[in-house]
Amino acid sequence: MGRPREFDIDTAIKTATELFWRKGYEGTSLTDLTGAMGITAPSFYFAFGNKEKLFRVVIEQYHEKQLELLESALREPTVRGVAEKFLYGYADVLTGPSHAPGCLALNSSLPSAEDDAVRAWLADLRGELTIRLRKRFAKARGTVELPMNAEPDALARYIAVTASGLAVEAQSGAKRKDLHSTIAVALSAWPSADVLRPEQRSTSRESASPRIRQ
Repeated sequence: MGRPREFDIDTAIKTATELFWRKGYEGTSLTDLTGAMGITAPSFYFAFGNKEKLFRVVIEQYHEKQLELLESALREPTVRGVAEKFLYGYADVLTGPSHAPGCLALNSSLPSAEDDAVRAWLADLRGELTIRLRKRFAKARGTVELPMNAEPDALARYIAVTASGLAVEAQSGAKRKDLHSTIAVALSAWPSADVLRPEQRSTSRESASPRIRQ
């Protein structure tokens, strides 16, 4: 028969989330976790296994919310609309009243050792964003949305890197208006399409044709 739990799991996870957010994965000790939760080390191990397993639970919950934002952005009719909705939406999340400074995953991944399994796992999660964006941009290349010389992979990484930069700035105290201004500058480099719709080609030819004076 298993040992009865002495605490509410959801409350404990919320407490752990706040700790990981403030101190990062490496900076949060088992003593920090058990002290904040008000439990013993044996109870912690019984409920979560170890610190890394608990951290993965916390990050997966946080990542789900980021994916919801991405899914909403991917439904935009144009790829520029995708980029705009994702970046502005992310900036709004980062600067929301209930959101701690910065990005929970990024705060914990930067200090980790290069060969650390947690850092590699966090990199894989971030890679999902780039992959999803790349696929969406690739479908639009050569259409009215993106020129043929646009590189979907580079554009996807550009958006991902911009998002990471927003998180770092938010952690440093940047306000929503500051992040929005940064996004506007970043999107000014967005490639313009060199392909016209059929109706645009017709209009273009008509305007280029010399008019006969009556």
